[in-house]
Amino acid sequence: MKTSISTDPTLSGLASTPRPQTASIYGVVLSVGIVCSLAIVTVYQLTGPRILRNQVAMRHDAILVVLPDAVTVIPFEFDSTLGQFHPAATDDADSDAVFAGFNPGGELVGLAIETKGMGYQDTIRLMYGYSPHEQAIIGIRVLESRETPGLGDRIETDANFLSHFRRLDVSLESTSNQLAHPIEFVKSGNKTAPWQIDGITGATISSRATAAMIGDSAADWIPRVYPRLADFTATSQETR
Repeated sequence: MKTSISTDPTLSGLASTPRPQTASIYGVVLSVGIVCSLAIVTVYQLTGPRILRNQVAMRHDAILVVLPDAVTVIPFEFDSTLGQFHPAATDDADSDAVFAGFNPGGELVGLAIETKGMGYQDTIRLMYGYSPHEQAIIGIRVLESRETPGLGDRIETDANFLSHFRRLDVSLESTSNQLAHPIEFVKSGNKTAPWQIDGITGATISSRATAAMIGDSAADWIPRVYPRLADFTATSQETR
């Protein structure tokens, strides 16, 4: 004997329709998401310009540290088509520019160049100063670092390590536009040449990363800027 099972259409409709409580939860979650998104966008718009100004100001301070004789700083861009440098149209935090420093008499005292690379924890950003007269790097200043406090962050504070950048040889070969001696990282206490950088015991990875990023940057920029020193002249631009 067959058993007939009747289906209540009302119950069937309830099964396929979300319960009021579930729909209410979805609505709340969606509303919270919209409010959070708007809040994030609003905060970014309000704080973005201030953060950018602070980054530019911090970079300017770093330039004056690595080029201590400079009183005027002007950003320059490289025109790959013409193969020469010209004053940059903008000076924002993301610009790929080199910064020419001039003394009170308007004479070029050096160039400040920014570089970055991966450290032990995260990206390290720093500025280094280059003296074309000495053909040497004459100072560095860390702009951003999340290296381990007391260990990796010694690249900012270790006097012996920083002393290697007071006159780090980056002279060019006389017959080509290449560094005569690529910057070389050596273990602490093993430096024997002016193009070498002693590592920091206990912070080998961070100090090695610093040496590598400066070495790569110098090998790229110095052969470009040294033959074009005549491009870097003080102009009527406002002192930055």
